[in-house]
Amino acid sequence: MKSNIRRIVLFLMVISLLGCKKDQTTTLTVTKAQNSIQYANGLEIYKHEGYSVVKITNPWPEAKESLTYILKQKNGIIPDSLKQFTTIPIPIKSIVVTSTTHIPSLEMLGVENTLIGFPNTDYISSEKTRQLIDAGKVREIGKNENLNTEVLIDMAPDVIVSFSLNNSNPTLTNLQKSGLKVILNGDWTEQSPLGKAEWIKFFGTLYGLDNKANSLFSEIEKEYNATLALAKKATTNPTVLSGAMFQDQWYVPQGESWAALFLQNAQSEYLWKDSKGTGSLTLPFENILEKAQHAEFWVAPGDFSSLKQMSDSNPHYNQFASFKNKKVYSYGVNKGAKGGTIYFELSPTRPDLVLKDLIKIFHPELLPNHKLFFFQKLE
Repeated sequence: MKSNIRRIVLFLMVISLLGCKKDQTTTLTVTKAQNSIQYANGLEIYKHEGYSVVKITNPWPEAKESLTYILKQKNGIIPDSLKQFTTIPIPIKSIVVTSTTHIPSLEMLGVENTLIGFPNTDYISSEKTRQLIDAGKVREIGKNENLNTEVLIDMAPDVIVSFSLNNSNPTLTNLQKSGLKVILNGDWTEQSPLGKAEWIKFFGTLYGLDNKANSLFSEIEKEYNATLALAKKATTNPTVLSGAMFQDQWYVPQGESWAALFLQNAQSEYLWKDSKGTGSLTLPFENILEKAQHAEFWVAPGDFSSLKQMSDSNPHYNQFASFKNKKVYSYGVNKGAKGGTIYFELSPTRPDLVLKDLIKIFHPELLPNHKLFFFQKLE
């Protein structure tokens, strides 16, 4: 009791000295512990005795606010200054996730059996989780933009991990009002390859498996950095085109995007590397042809699985040297049992495999024994 009184007195003294407002006192409490996240820009995890503070600092692009969640261990005591935030008892025993990118983290942590719901389960590619779906252990919960509230209330998961494109999401708000615990995950806004992968620590904290998550990420980090160093031994920088036509516009990754960073880290000359931004550039076909007609490689041309399929879609693709020389590599070939693209599901968690694939494509002499995992050469 005395320790609690001392803590409250100290807290009030700091407020009076610094003139903090309510939001600022929260920051003060949080920063007493060290953020355990190294690469991710949108995630902060602060470990305290009996509880953890998780801050999602970039829940959607250009977010003006952070979201704070308190993960409380059994018998943990939460400071009064943090009781305004959503509190989730951990370790959780059941979960609903809403993005296939969350599935690999669950499987790597060995907790995929706790998954009880997912929107549009056909998108899930993993064989292990598909077995759970086929066994009726993972229920269909509608679509991301229109989750089935009644089903979710009936399921009563310990937590729903979702995402939002902005600060207005009526479905998630209604779920929270019904008493369900909802966490917005911002992993999809990360552009750093290792930053995206580090979000496995977010799931590790939910399950009380922080050490396991840290160990798994450390191995990925080690492999990625070793591969990055290997790429620097390349003696050439082949030119690369990416993207494809959609309706009457060509979409190419901007130079600061996650996809573009991989191309550059693999020691290729990505032709739009100098463009600013982390999304996609939309350009007319003529601009693309003028700049990339003679590019040596074409990587990630959408979801195509053959050159014929590409040509049938748009005969103008035949004008590119990379197409004529059959140097087109797609992630669209490797799919799950229901048609979900494995690259979309797994690549954010395994940047080491993405980088190895690209080095194998551009500089095969550096990785003679590596077999392409995500990308396949189109025939």
